[in-house]
Amino acid sequence: MIHSMTAFARHEIKGEWGNAVWEIRSVNQRFLETYFRLPEQFRSIEPVLRERFRKQLNRGKVECNLRFNANPGEKSNLSMNTTLADNLLKHANWINEQTLNSQINPLEIMRWPGVMEAEESDMNAIQAEILAGFDQALEDFIVARADEGANMKALIEQRLDGIIEQANIVKGHMPEIIQWQRKRITDKFADANIELESSRVEQELVLLAQKMDVDEEIDRLFSHVKETRSILKKGGAQGRRLDFMMQEFNREANTLGSKSINADITNSAVELKVLIEQMREQIQNIE
Repeated sequence: MIHSMTAFARHEIKGEWGNAVWEIRSVNQRFLETYFRLPEQFRSIEPVLRERFRKQLNRGKVECNLRFNANPGEKSNLSMNTTLADNLLKHANWINEQTLNSQINPLEIMRWPGVMEAEESDMNAIQAEILAGFDQALEDFIVARADEGANMKALIEQRLDGIIEQANIVKGHMPEIIQWQRKRITDKFADANIELESSRVEQELVLLAQKMDVDEEIDRLFSHVKETRSILKKGGAQGRRLDFMMQEFNREANTLGSKSINADITNSAVELKVLIEQMREQIQNIE
């Protein structure tokens, strides 16, 4: 299955301890880059999260955000490091004496890292629920990438059908164009009252036909369409390979345009370039 690099997922976890919300979003990127915004008490799980992303994703710039809201009713589960708080108060009182006895705000002491701590057993349980919630958010995120990838695949296959159509138009016009060119050359010779041996005329026409021949380009276009469909069907992280196929398509379209001596062929060459560019824009977002 083809996956998009652009997606978003949100998952909320609720418990007696409060609630938490995971949000994961990503955009296209050549490699896999992960960025985290986590509350301080959950910083320790960042390596675990990074590894889980690495196992599931190959490319994309991924931003992961956790919002945690503790339940005010669970205050009894908090403990105070009284030794640390006492030391902070002593130093704060000394500062007060040096600054004309400004008042100390107790909340500032309580906010100091390490003063207020949740019981270890409770934090372990909360952390386990938070990680389970992350796994669900990641699963939803991958589903979103797959759904978007399926839409992109459908759009690319439509353009591949368009390429086949234009290639058949060019192929169908070639006998008519060669015949028209033959008549054009012989008429010019006749108008100039120049008589040439039929063998010489045939040689010139053969050379001209070789220069105008686009069978090789048409065959390659058909081959590239077949290979691109195969890549889409195979699925997985195929963005780079598909991007390479667009380069191959462009090469054949440019060659076809350079050989064009007919308005219909020129129009088909232009339409091919448009279809290829539309596919390339979609492929930029494929993993």
